[in-house]
Amino acid sequence: MAGEEDTHQNPETLTEEQAERMLADINDVIRAGEEMRKLRAEMIKLFAGFGWTQDRIAQLTGMSQPAVSKQVAKYKTGESPAPMGLSLDQHDIPWLEGRLWGLAEEISETFDDTARCTRYVNAIARGKKRFTPQNVDELRRLVEEDLRLHRAEMPHSYQDAYDKISRGLDVPSKVTTTASASMRRTLARQLQRNRLRGDS
Repeated sequence: MAGEEDTHQNPETLTEEQAERMLADINDVIRAGEEMRKLRAEMIKLFAGFGWTQDRIAQLTGMSQPAVSKQVAKYKTGESPAPMGLSLDQHDIPWLEGRLWGLAEEISETFDDTARCTRYVNAIARGKKRFTPQNVDELRRLVEEDLRLHRAEMPHSYQDAYDKISRGLDVPSKVTTTASASMRRTLARQLQRNRLRGDS
């Protein structure tokens, strides 16, 4: 009886474990937000390098033109790198991870409730999973499982894409680039999705 009273006497307080879990979730969101701001700044630099106007970049990013102008001004003309290659067939790890991420998202959306990789894809999107070697291996395992489970209904392009990504991840090559791993992943993810949808 006394034990029951102790357990329920302060229902409005949090245990240390509950507080730790809550703060971990908040920190994940904050970290993901900071990473997204850095990524957006890099994307603005990339778009400016492609010759897009600041007004157009502002429309696409949902920022004001002066805010875009401020971002662009941070990069001196002499520092602008050559435009990044957008060929899907690149073999550095971040690029291949981005392709895997894009393929997993397509599988998740196509097979909705039955895709094994859906929870993992959602965790990546929310910043709860990062691209560590262990997490990439786990995502590969889930994608392989989905490819087996849905082979009959799945376009051949999904398996073909996975085979190329998997071979590349097993024997990656180094690419010299000034772009961050995050930006290369994001670009490869979108290009992979475009390819699977037949948009490119």
